[in-house]
Amino acid sequence: MQGRDDGQRQLLDVGAFAGHMLPAGSVFAFLAEHRHELFPDDAFADLFPSGRGRPSTPADVIASVMVLQTLHSLSDRETAEAVTFDLRWKAACGFGLTETSFHPTVLTYWRRRLAASTRPHRIFEAVSEVIAQSGALSGRKRRALDSTILDDAVARQDAVTQLVAQIRRVGREVPGADMIVTSLPGHDYAKPGKPDIAWDDKAARDELVSRLVTDALALLTAIDAAALTEPQQETVALLALVAGQDVEPAEGSDGTDGRWRIARKVAPDRVISTVDPDTRHAHKSREKKQDGFKAHIAIEPDTGLVTAVVLTKASGAENSDAARGAALIAADTSIGTDPVDVLGDSAYGSGDLLAQVTAAGHTPIIKPMPLSRAVPGGFTIDDFTVDEAAGTMTCPAGLTRLISPKRRVTFGSACTGCPLRAQCTTATRGRKMELHPQQQIQREHRARALDPDFQAVYRQHRPMVERSIAWMTRGARRVPYRGVVKNHAWWNTRAAAINLKRLLGLGLTSQNGVWALG
Repeated sequence: MQGRDDGQRQLLDVGAFAGHMLPAGSVFAFLAEHRHELFPDDAFADLFPSGRGRPSTPADVIASVMVLQTLHSLSDRETAEAVTFDLRWKAACGFGLTETSFHPTVLTYWRRRLAASTRPHRIFEAVSEVIAQSGALSGRKRRALDSTILDDAVARQDAVTQLVAQIRRVGREVPGADMIVTSLPGHDYAKPGKPDIAWDDKAARDELVSRLVTDALALLTAIDAAALTEPQQETVALLALVAGQDVEPAEGSDGTDGRWRIARKVAPDRVISTVDPDTRHAHKSREKKQDGFKAHIAIEPDTGLVTAVVLTKASGAENSDAARGAALIAADTSIGTDPVDVLGDSAYGSGDLLAQVTAAGHTPIIKPMPLSRAVPGGFTIDDFTVDEAAGTMTCPAGLTRLISPKRRVTFGSACTGCPLRAQCTTATRGRKMELHPQQQIQREHRARALDPDFQAVYRQHRPMVERSIAWMTRGARRVPYRGVVKNHAWWNTRAAAINLKRLLGLGLTSQNGVWALG
């Protein structure tokens, strides 16, 4: 059943004895005075539909602790110790001087209940409601988008480690598979650690990979996946994935003879750890490469308040900045029905995002994606004239060709002898182009981006998102959990904590039960 705070002060209440020592405007002082208003019991009542059993820790206490935990990037055990021994935490939670904390697993229990509810991010929603009531975003007509890579909480595994680990896991979790694993000839899977071979010998490595892949395929063939539970099916599916993503048939083999080698390329969307199958290789730039997750945010640039967040895998087209940008704006409840200027760097300059932002009534103030040139210093697509109504494209030399149903244009032999060819193409068969479905929107946006007013707004307000990214990641560059779902919930709570801290910096007060900025 749900526990409730009766409002009576504890014996030796820290807030009464030492509350005046809390720094004015700090999150500790704010929660000590206003946690009941911020996190009322009714807002969490659905988590405990049964009236039976031992009362839980009051919702205002747990929610306050979660905010402080994410703000200070503590583990569950460190958080429980802070509630027991740190007077600031005791004051924020309404605890007495000699009162001890709850067990660390209580936080795990609450996170699980929140995740299974219809409103898993209600702590972020509660702080967003305070923002709305305070008027901090009233009249603010701009939102800036950005993303950053957060390190994962596990170690990257090579192909051999993944194969051995996942075969062992299938043996542990799938009924009857342990006997099959014991009989596999490629390796003694009961022996800890990696196989003992000459790792600097390429032939020995390829032979080991061949044995492990053959064992994995034999194990997969022997298992009836249809008879398994969903978690067991996921375990078997992960084995199938790691058995195929990093290997290819050995030279001169088609794979049927059991000879394999490590692939000479990296598989798209590669799983890099069987401990956390959601973590991915990330490439924020050509120089910066790391493993982890991608954290996306939308902010109001003048106040720095975070208005929407999402955490995704670090790779995949569906997780790119452009793919997630429209979803962030749609999830921003602070916008309402009013149009806003949407600011973003060139990663958000895709034709699809520009079309979605425009269709929603907003104005994209987004740096255009750079144009490619077939010849260094030569023509770009903007030097070609496209007539969508007539379905034609005209090159700089005045040659006109039809746009095919697949939006391809071929100038071909017409390029022979063209005086502008050296500036257009090096292809022996002439210039070929493929038009994006939203090329006209992108072309118009590039023209609009040349306006000095556009550039002035972009330069003044877009960089402010970097400030909010810095607040969000200070001391929190590594995610604390495994998997997208848990870390997405943590990222939302982190945003709530940072927003609350920022609101206090802006002068948040409560006047007759109404939130306002001083």
